[in-house]
Amino acid sequence: LQADAYGAYDGIYTGSSGTILEVGCMAHARNKFTEAESTDPERVLAAKAWVRKLYDVEDEAKAIIAKEKLQGAEAVAVRLRLRQEKSVPLLTSLRHWLLKQKEEVLPKSPIAAAIGYMLNQWDALNRYTSDGDLSIDNNLSERTLKLIGMGRVNWLFLGSDQGGRTAAVLYSFTATCKHLGINAYEYLRDVFERLPTHPVDRLEELLPHRWQVSRA
Repeated sequence: LQADAYGAYDGIYTGSSGTILEVGCMAHARNKFTEAESTDPERVLAAKAWVRKLYDVEDEAKAIIAKEKLQGAEAVAVRLRLRQEKSVPLLTSLRHWLLKQKEEVLPKSPIAAAIGYMLNQWDALNRYTSDGDLSIDNNLSERTLKLIGMGRVNWLFLGSDQGGRTAAVLYSFTATCKHLGINAYEYLRDVFERLPTHPVDRLEELLPHRWQVSRA
């Protein structure tokens, strides 16, 4: 589960007995340093430079995948290889720098808060390097959720808790369709028509990304 370090999420990870792993968001970690920019610009610039290099690795992987027209497992393998070769050493050196700076800054300063945030989230922030199918941040989710926030004035009430859960599921499907360039109406119509006769143990075949491949 990828999210920021909001404390309310902690129970999800601790209450799952290890079945739900936390994946951190590097964008949120970087933003903490932005908040300290006015009081410690030099350290902020150094931290952001490290993070920029991590994103450069992601851009490199994206370029290779696009150039070679890779999909699925091949694209995942490219991201994982580059992260292991380049991102892991960068993260190791960044951690050494953070630990050194932690000893030198004022404990209650904004830069100390930024350093503490990143160190406290270290395992979660590194987790994306162990799986090429994970993302370095959850910006996609953040952007998608903004659409719900913008339209909330038009659909303030969902009727019931169950209605809220159903809406969350449908939002997830339509947002995924939008991300994949799928016509959501065509997708939902086809899936709803097939559901009554589709084998229950093969429902994953109807997920948007698999539906798209089968249609192609």
